[in-house]
Amino acid sequence: MSESFEGYAIVELMGHKRLAGYVSEAELAGSSFLRVDVEKSSGDKVTQYYSPGAVYCITPSSEDTVRGLLRLNSPEPVSRWELPSTENYPEPDDDDELPC
Repeated sequence: MSESFEGYAIVELMGHKRLAGYVSEAELAGSSFLRVDVEKSSGDKVTQYYSPGAVYCITPSSEDTVRGLLRLNSPEPVSRWELPSTENYPEPDDDDELPC
């Protein structure tokens, strides 16, 4: 028997990251994923997809509980990642070949 869950929950990922949001199932590229919709403090909603193998624990919760957790500790599910500055790189010549 396969049981499906959709609703508000606290999701723990391998014990290292915790998100609170609306949880549902999604299929991407022929594989099942856990979809977590998180409402940021700005009111914007962001969606992340996780492989079931990355999930340590799912605790179903009420919408009020999830919103309360977001107010106390608004997780930003996307970390800022910066590429190094390209201003110190020389401009390529037209004759330069791009690496494969």
